[in-house]
Amino acid sequence: MTMDTLETDIEIAADGSVKLLSPLPAWLKPGRMHAVMLLKATHGKRQPPTATPEMIAKRKKAYEELRALGGLSDVIPDPVVWQRELRQDRVMPGRE
Repeated sequence: MTMDTLETDIEIAADGSVKLLSPLPAWLKPGRMHAVMLLKATHGKRQPPTATPEMIAKRKKAYEELRALGGLSDVIPDPVVWQRELRQDRVMPGRE
């Protein structure tokens, strides 16, 4: 059994799949193989998971259904006022 080293960044998707973020070397042939990964944080920051195509399709469908129902205008008649109330905006002293 031979062992080679491949150093690359990976992206871990929300569904748990792994994607290599650099081109594969010529010596690595397509097919199935066993890999051992040593994981090292990138600058101490974890990137948020990426939505899968299935997740995006479900979101699009939900938005379409919401639009077909007429949106949220019956619940939120004035979105700007609603946002201010939600954030509890206050006028700064001296800026009345």
